[in-house]
Amino acid sequence: MYQITNFTDNDDVKIIAQLGAFQVVEYQRDLSVTPNSAITAYYSAQMNVKKRQLVCHLDRSPVTVQAGSMQWMLGDVNATTGIKGVGDLLGKAVRGKATGESAIKPEYTGSGLLVLEPTYKYLILLDAAEWGGGVVLDDGLFLACESSLQHKAVMRSNFSSAVAGGEGLFNLSLNGRGVFCVESDCPKEELIEITLQDDVLKIDGNYAIAWSKSLNFTVERSGKSLIGSAASGEGLVNVYRGTGKVLMMPTAKMPNI
Repeated sequence: MYQITNFTDNDDVKIIAQLGAFQVVEYQRDLSVTPNSAITAYYSAQMNVKKRQLVCHLDRSPVTVQAGSMQWMLGDVNATTGIKGVGDLLGKAVRGKATGESAIKPEYTGSGLLVLEPTYKYLILLDAAEWGGGVVLDDGLFLACESSLQHKAVMRSNFSSAVAGGEGLFNLSLNGRGVFCVESDCPKEELIEITLQDDVLKIDGNYAIAWSKSLNFTVERSGKSLIGSAASGEGLVNVYRGTGKVLMMPTAKMPNI
């Protein structure tokens, strides 16, 4: 038996999203400041630069998280590697190398509470069922998911254009039914959702953060010919073709300062 006070019931902490086993809490102000940092802290709060944390309720579902993201856990919590044998270890190692994600993502089970490290990025909760049971994530965005979701590496269709476009050849896909969380440079309120029905979306840059696994994802020239691409001033673009959804940022990723 445990009791938590001055966490989510703190008037400076707000629950901004909850879905499945997850809650996203946001600190409205940074109170741990000095006179030298007070001005920065004030304007950061005004511009929505706030710390956020993912809270996982394990009594609702076991969860799988990005390696190294745990801050604290409480109650009946068991941490495992989620590996089911040598073959599974090799498969996860290959997938991790291909997608750039950690090879082994710890799985937490039990009936207690798991809280992940705070971040200034936006934590977005999504339901895989709304993506037709299969969703592909851009590199480095995965934070956590309910363990009912299976992880796979998805290879894009054309090797040569992926290399030429400076994109990775593989992406992480989550398959099945369950809720997952991604770390985004853009708040959910600004993300553009595009639904395709036997159509084509072309994006000049790495703006898409998630897309349906049912879509055929390639990197192609923006024009039908080299001359056409040169004339448009674009070059290579990311192409999503078929039926499904794409979640896209309206602006480019911000550089780390």
